[in-house]
Amino acid sequence: MFRFRTREIMYRIFNFVVNWIIFLTDIIIGECTPKRINIMSEYRFYHFSPELVYKVDSVADAVSALKDGGFIWLNFYKPEREDLNILVDLLGIHPLSVEDCFDERQIPKIEFFINNTFILFNSFSYNERVLFTDEVNLFIGKNFLITVSGYKSDERRPLKSLEASVGNDPSYIRNGPAFLMHKVLDHIVDQKYCAFDTMEDELEAAEDLLLENVTDFHPVELIYLRRNLVSLRKSLYHEREILVKINRLDCPFIPDKAIAGYRDIYDHLSKFFELTETYREIETSLMELYSSLLNNKMTKMSNETNASVKRLTMIATVFMPLTLIASIGGMSEWTMMTGQGNWKISYPLFILAMILIGGINYLLIKGLEKGIISRKKSTDQDIGS
Repeated sequence: MFRFRTREIMYRIFNFVVNWIIFLTDIIIGECTPKRINIMSEYRFYHFSPELVYKVDSVADAVSALKDGGFIWLNFYKPEREDLNILVDLLGIHPLSVEDCFDERQIPKIEFFINNTFILFNSFSYNERVLFTDEVNLFIGKNFLITVSGYKSDERRPLKSLEASVGNDPSYIRNGPAFLMHKVLDHIVDQKYCAFDTMEDELEAAEDLLLENVTDFHPVELIYLRRNLVSLRKSLYHEREILVKINRLDCPFIPDKAIAGYRDIYDHLSKFFELTETYREIETSLMELYSSLLNNKMTKMSNETNASVKRLTMIATVFMPLTLIASIGGMSEWTMMTGQGNWKISYPLFILAMILIGGINYLLIKGLEKGIISRKKSTDQDIGS
């Protein structure tokens, strides 16, 4: 019995070790990667009546509460596809709109249906020179507003603290779902201020660094910033078109008395759109300034190199005839020409001749340089006149 028990334990240990080796091998070769734990889905449902606002537990309870009047707000964060498919039958949401809630490649848009209007908006957050774009989907009907957010947003919450903002002004929200949607869009647009403020600070820091020391400046940062500005401009353009249609009363679920708030949102988006154009112009100017300063620095270094080469050329030119004379004087022909007994007189005269020739060469070269410079100056003056 003991031997059988020991054999069984050893067999289990062996299987455990083998399974772990297979698992680690799959991780190394990429066939099995540990999954990252995502934040759990969060659903919050509210019923707004003329007298009070209270929370309900489920979508079915919220729809049943509509019998008492008022409207409902269904707020989904990281929902599953099945959770939104329920709304197709309960509230008449179009299935294609549900598909758009799980498609991160969509652009901001507004679509009109019989009993609801679908709006897709973008929320921006800027951190460590990276622009994050999170979609916020809204469905507005006669007596309901549905907000869907969090799809592939990691830990970011586009509608964070929105419920507190709604709770601070309940009398305004009770006027209808159009007023609640105004609060939602206004909350999303206000978050864009942080992204633009951070980009403006980066542009100012880049300008200061560029003027201080051009060699420490990294133009790649401006390229990334320009890419982010292009993404912002593209999104803001479509969002502004959405507000144009809303202010034009194209949406039947937004009454005329709620348009004033949406006009304010349109003004903010127009301001942001102009800021993207301004920042792009500043970025282009900084790139041109960087190229100009870098060319000036390279030109200065080239001039210094030319001056060094010029000095070396002058030295070589002065010593070339001296080297020739020294080579002749260092051979036996010089002694044969002057005689062996006259070396005490001939060699000092030889050295003196070298000094005179070197001095004459130096003065001749300097004179030629001055003459060339003077001719250049006179030519420039003639051209200028």
